[in-house]
Amino acid sequence: MDKLPPLTDGSLDGSLDEEADAFQRLRPRLFGIAYRILGSVSEAEDVVRDVWLRWQDTDRSPVLNPGAFLAKITTRLAINVAQSARVRREAYVGPWLPEPVDTSVDPQVGAERGEALELAVLLVLEKLNPVERAAYVLREAFDYPYDEIAGIVQLTQANVRQIVSRARKRLSAGRRDPVDTAEHRRLLDAFVAAAQHGDVAALESVLSADVIAYADGNGLRGVARLEVVGAGRVARISAFVNKFIPGAEFAMAEANGLPSLLIRKDGETVGLVSATIGADGIDGLYWVLAPEKLRAYERSSDRLVHQGP
Repeated sequence: MDKLPPLTDGSLDGSLDEEADAFQRLRPRLFGIAYRILGSVSEAEDVVRDVWLRWQDTDRSPVLNPGAFLAKITTRLAINVAQSARVRREAYVGPWLPEPVDTSVDPQVGAERGEALELAVLLVLEKLNPVERAAYVLREAFDYPYDEIAGIVQLTQANVRQIVSRARKRLSAGRRDPVDTAEHRRLLDAFVAAAQHGDVAALESVLSADVIAYADGNGLRGVARLEVVGAGRVARISAFVNKFIPGAEFAMAEANGLPSLLIRKDGETVGLVSATIGADGIDGLYWVLAPEKLRAYERSSDRLVHQGP
């Protein structure tokens, strides 16, 4: 996304600089809302840009709470985009995964709370309709009160409470106890060492028996087009990484709040692997290989440098 002028704070006296300052301060939260609803860096960037344009054209004199006003516009635009994106994703080749973001440097994510940020959670949220997803995100990730959410998504408070409750139950069904970062990194290090040596037995030792691997290549040749289930099958496929990407180099990175593996070849990012950890090892592997999604991750890594403080 091109650099926007700094956003406003709420003085709203008509000055373009003040409008921009207010929006700049609110933009991380707006991006965070849109990204969680859409699972897409590029689509969230487009929504925030559209909100900025509308903000400039709005009569701001009656706006008492710029944050609430802009959050409402952002959410409604994101819901509209999500509704059209669902149709496009039906034609996606192979598993669809959210676009990852580099949360180690990216201020745009607006992660005031880490909820609804992991790739695995965003993938489950895709099973909700866009309005349900928005209600859950506003409540669980940004702690909006139910009455405010009801106004934003144009439902009753009772409906919103019911939606959020159902979403919590759906997410909690597959939720595991959190693993500390050091253990997460240890398992990822063991996984990549075994994968690079083609050691199937060592791979199986760090995988849960019912591990599921998703590979998002959007038709990229050689990328599995169905989820792969079970430690044996996932280990055998993972052991071929050096044949699939000869000369690949692995480095630890951060994506969506979790330690992840960045795969580079000849100086170019060609893959990103995120994992979820269960009681008996890695129970979810998320291989992002689609070039456009890797470019989105790199944009999030570069955004801090390009925007300045």
